[in-house]
Amino acid sequence: MSDDPMSNLDIHPAVAEALDQDRPVVALESTIISHGMPYPRNVETAMQVEEKVRAEGATPASIAILKGRLKVGLEQSELEYLGRTGTAVTKTSRRDIPFIVSQQQDGATTVAATILIAAMAGIRVMATGGIGGVHRGVEETMDVSADLDELARNTMAVVCAGIKSVLDVGRTLEHLETVGVPVVGFQTNSVPAFYARDSEFAVDYRLDDALEVAAALRSKVSLGLDGAILVTNPVPEEHALEASAVNRLIDEAITAMNAAGVTGKETTPYLLARVAELSAGKSLDANIALVINNARVAAQIACAYCQLAND
Repeated sequence: MSDDPMSNLDIHPAVAEALDQDRPVVALESTIISHGMPYPRNVETAMQVEEKVRAEGATPASIAILKGRLKVGLEQSELEYLGRTGTAVTKTSRRDIPFIVSQQQDGATTVAATILIAAMAGIRVMATGGIGGVHRGVEETMDVSADLDELARNTMAVVCAGIKSVLDVGRTLEHLETVGVPVVGFQTNSVPAFYARDSEFAVDYRLDDALEVAAALRSKVSLGLDGAILVTNPVPEEHALEASAVNRLIDEAITAMNAAGVTGKETTPYLLARVAELSAGKSLDANIALVINNARVAAQIACAYCQLAND
């Protein structure tokens, strides 16, 4: 095995061409496919997300690890494989990558792993559903997502629907402030809370169009400032859930999770699935709507960033 990190990277020809020609590319995570939604809606959503990116003028780069290779851009058959195989594919964060690669296994990349691999490929914009963060009950568990530190390491715009509602939103925002990651509200003054359009917390900066976000990212790059800009984009209004109702469902889901003894990296997938069950599928519909909406905004930012870079 070569010591060159790029030797482990397989960049899809369409993605490689776009990067070589300084055209917009949007990175997309794969844990949402294998662990975030049931089959076949996971595959249908992944394809819809990629199509939304293309419709906005950018190239989608879904990221995963297959047979130990870091894949930047996936074929439809590979998306289908991840969706059908589901949770049997290893949920892969930064710490897991060396083992998945050395053992030539398959891995669905979390936000943290996707950011890392996207940065290796030179991609500046990523879309996801919601980011990980500080878990509720952190005083007992010390459970803090690796997403937060990875956001602090790599300079890109990461578009999400806020911090996942199952987490401690306030403490997550405090952690982001500590590591220097600004939280931008895309056309909103309030930090979205994943299924809900707003929360009690204010964003650091409100920006109302993609060009403003791209300009901030361009300045960050030119100044040599490490770390992402976290762009929080509210779930579309017609699919949003009421915040207090969501919190009741989450409390019930956490009680069930604790009784089941679920811990570690399986907590978030368990809670999302449990909330979907308790909400009679409404939270899943919201999840699908928000990730497609985030892909749309991310593609607009990627296009604007390339416009600025090429002017």
